[in-house]
Amino acid sequence: MRYLVPLVILLALVVGGVLVSKNRQTAEVQGDSKDSTQTVKPVTGSTATNLTTAGSYIDYDESVISRTQGTKILFFYAPWCPQCRALEADIKASVVPVGVTIIKTDYDSNQALRQKYGVTIQTTLVLVDDQGNFVKKYVAYDKPTLSSVKSNLL
Repeated sequence: MRYLVPLVILLALVVGGVLVSKNRQTAEVQGDSKDSTQTVKPVTGSTATNLTTAGSYIDYDESVISRTQGTKILFFYAPWCPQCRALEADIKASVVPVGVTIIKTDYDSNQALRQKYGVTIQTTLVLVDDQGNFVKKYVAYDKPTLSSVKSNLL
């Protein structure tokens, strides 16, 4: 009986934390990715000089490259891939650098894009220019973190 009150308090804290987390995720999904008001940590180094828009993580569509500004990274994601899920969780838990857009691209349904960029494994990230031309590629399979993506592509 003496453990019941602390147990109920602990349970309430856990449920409250889950609800706050779900609410935050829902707000991110409903928000306009181009007009995001998320807090962005400044980027250091030469990549920060010409980038002005807040970093974001958005879903792929055919016009996404032409309508986004700044640095564009295609993230070839598969929902069945544990490394992809880990990288996505880290991206969502972290702050995407200023001026960078990470574009979640379905690995299974975008075979033409995979062929265009030479993608043969999920968790591949492809840096592209404003016209969608290949610039650089990184496979984050062994180290699925936003930090590794930044150090290898930016």
